[in-house]
Amino acid sequence: MFDFQPSRPLRIASLVKQIPKFEEMELSPDGRLVRGGVELHMNDYCRRAVRTGCELALASEGTCTAITLGPPEADSVLREAILCGCAGGLHVSDPAFAGSDTLATATALAAALDRHGPWDLVLCGRHSIDADTGQVPAQLAELLSLPLLTGVRELTVDGEEVAALLEHNDEWIRARVDLPAVLSCAERLCDPCKIKEPEAWATVDAGLIRAVTAADLGAGPWGQAGSRTTVGAVRTLDVERAGERLDGNQAGITRVVEMVGRRLADPRAEPEGAGSVPQTRASGPAVWVVAEPDRKRTTGELLGAAAVLAAELDGMVVAAGPSPGELEVLSAQGADRVVVVDGADGADGADGADLARVLAERMADDPPWAVLAPGTDWGRQVAGRLAVRLGAGLTGDAVGVEARAGRLVALKPAFGGRLVAEITCSSPVQMATVRPGVLPLPDPRLAVDIPVETHLVEVGSTVRVVKRWRDNDSGNLGTAGVVIGVGQGVEPSDYEVLDGLAARIGAVVGATRKVTDRGWMPRARQIGITGHSIAPALYLAVGTSGRFNHMIGARSAGTVVGVNTDPDCELWDWCDVGVVGDWREVLEALIPRLAKLGIGA
Repeated sequence: MFDFQPSRPLRIASLVKQIPKFEEMELSPDGRLVRGGVELHMNDYCRRAVRTGCELALASEGTCTAITLGPPEADSVLREAILCGCAGGLHVSDPAFAGSDTLATATALAAALDRHGPWDLVLCGRHSIDADTGQVPAQLAELLSLPLLTGVRELTVDGEEVAALLEHNDEWIRARVDLPAVLSCAERLCDPCKIKEPEAWATVDAGLIRAVTAADLGAGPWGQAGSRTTVGAVRTLDVERAGERLDGNQAGITRVVEMVGRRLADPRAEPEGAGSVPQTRASGPAVWVVAEPDRKRTTGELLGAAAVLAAELDGMVVAAGPSPGELEVLSAQGADRVVVVDGADGADGADGADLARVLAERMADDPPWAVLAPGTDWGRQVAGRLAVRLGAGLTGDAVGVEARAGRLVALKPAFGGRLVAEITCSSPVQMATVRPGVLPLPDPRLAVDIPVETHLVEVGSTVRVVKRWRDNDSGNLGTAGVVIGVGQGVEPSDYEVLDGLAARIGAVVGATRKVTDRGWMPRARQIGITGHSIAPALYLAVGTSGRFNHMIGARSAGTVVGVNTDPDCELWDWCDVGVVGDWREVLEALIPRLAKLGIGA
């Protein structure tokens, strides 16, 4: 939603990325990605950045320039953007840029923006669909010394001030900032720009696109030489479910009940626990955990993983943040030391700039071995800015971390979660953001008194938070024992019926991305690669086709039961047992029998 009343013509840069269709990505026998013959297109979130930039340029009588970094063929996304209303394009392209990680990409883009600026607004997509790190906007803002608003859902430009509604996981933030600024656009900010015909792209005057080479930007280093992360082994994520498929008759329902009851009675059918938090030391190599305020479970997951790493290194764990939590709890979860940054903008949900600055200053004299942060909007902001200040490699949205040969190895999903890559950092400080809900929460260890240091900071960020509130309609997906996942096959008019059935077994209702994109359910209920990762004892997937980017979020469930009328959909590959039939008929027969077993009680 837009409301543009600028006081002067604005100069806007809309960053776009060309990505492959991840559904088509495959691995060769040697484990390398097969890129030949794969269709390329503009990243979906970038389409919102282009649309927003063009609308604002029109309203202000200014200009919007599309900018991309990529090989020669990436000029197609610039041509499409020009057809959508951009005045021209900058193509940052050179063999020297090949192999760039997010930091190297942001560095090259920042240099190009600086060379061809000044700019009043730099617009980005919230994240790219292929890599899904969401790091570049924060790293770009830090390199340009600009404020950042991420996940912009509503946007008003009044004179020299930007007012925005920000969509942050299960939180909403109203914030204001003066121009110039960097903004990342949420999916439902506006309709995407889109001109799909390559024949139309070819009609764009090549003179409207300016080439920017590595030589134009200086000595660098660029590309792989300027990157702090390295991609190691890549593998497909195999689905290991029985895939038994049944008709939705009484015999089929009886079979489902028998299987669910047997599996839930067998502890081996439940997701494996993490054991207890290991003992660590108060000295040695440090693994830092950046703790997001009011995210106790997420902080516990990170501290538990950090303690495992520190124990292998004979080191310690440091919990840091504006309000990390209760000391006794932090100690039991794995912290050996606590650093409180009092007054940092991270406490009010601004843009992470002040917190990153103070943490970088604190780490300068005593660099940590590694830094872990939550893979949330808040965590990406802080970690992205901190990585720039430390010159550190940063793996985004990891689903696992381990120490190997004295280095941090982060497991990073890509291309909708179909592939998982091992990422290592070459920098002295190694960093990763970790997706909430994918790491087990270990049993606490005995709490002890731990030292606390407090750093007072003057707020320097120009982002002004007007209001923030949490969407309490997430339904406690992260801790639920039974979850019903709803796809487009269930009409919103039937949600009341579904909620009633769910209540009988104490189930929490979640949704696919397409359901939340349509506004049928809050985004806080989204399960999948861009939503929650869950590990219930029982997951009932209802009316969903079983696309990878949704089902990957439920891969840690103990038992998965699917219900769909389509006997040939992808869902069955992800299920222990699937029922072909109308969801209403199946659940109305199934739920009472599960309730008698005490499911969810």
